[in-house]
Amino acid sequence: MAEELLLLVTDDVSGRLSAPAAQVDVALGGANLLELTLLTKVDLSGELDAGKPGRIIVRDPSPAGDEVLDAALGIVSAHQGTKPSAVIPPLGKNLRRRLYERLALNGVLRAEQGRVLGVFPTRRWPAQDASHQARLRRLVTQALAQQAAPQPPGAALIALLYALGYEHKIVDPRERELSRQQLRARAEQIAEGAWAPEAIRHAVGQMIAAVVTATRAAAAAGSVTST
Repeated sequence: MAEELLLLVTDDVSGRLSAPAAQVDVALGGANLLELTLLTKVDLSGELDAGKPGRIIVRDPSPAGDEVLDAALGIVSAHQGTKPSAVIPPLGKNLRRRLYERLALNGVLRAEQGRVLGVFPTRRWPAQDASHQARLRRLVTQALAQQAAPQPPGAALIALLYALGYEHKIVDPRERELSRQQLRARAEQIAEGAWAPEAIRHAVGQMIAAVVTATRAAAAAGSVTST
C-alpha cells in the first residue's frame, strides 16, 4: 500500500515528488499502519485489554511475509500503548528511500543521479514501467468519478490520498464534470472506513483519522518553517 501511494505522488517523467516530502513521509508511515490493521496484526486496545482503551496494540506478532511490513510491525511493537498518532512518524522515517529502492529493483522505477545547483547530490526516480501507476490511477478514478465500490485495499489507498489532500491531482474534476468539492466529498466518504470488515472497522477509522491529523500537522509545520 505504501509503495502504491508513493507511485501516485511521484511524477512519471521528472521522478520527483509532486507533494511535500514531509507530508508524504507521514502518509507512507500511515499506510503501513493501516495495512497492518487490515491484516489484523495491529489493533486498538479495548476494555478487556491492559492499559487505556484506544491505544496501539499488536494482536498478531507473526511475520507478515514482507520485509517492509515486518520492519513496520517491529516499530509498532516498540510503541504499544501509545496513541496511533505517536507511531506514525517513526513508521515513516527513512521509509521513502527504502520503497524507492525496492520499486527500482523490481523494474517499476529507475534511479537517476543528479546535482542541485551543480553541487548537492540528488536522486530522481522516473518511471521505468508506467503501467503500474496507470493501473492505480484507473482504480482511483473508478472509485471517485464513477463511484464504483472499491475493494478494501483500493479504498485504503484513496483514504491516504484524502489525508494528503491529493485526490484532485489523480482525478481532474473538470474532466469528469465534477466540482473539486464533490470529488473531495467522495474521497472523504471513502476515508470514513465503512468498507472495512466490521470486526476492525472502528480501528481502521481511527487509524485513518490519525493519518489525516498527522499529515495536517506536517503541513502546518512546513508552513511555519517556510515563513
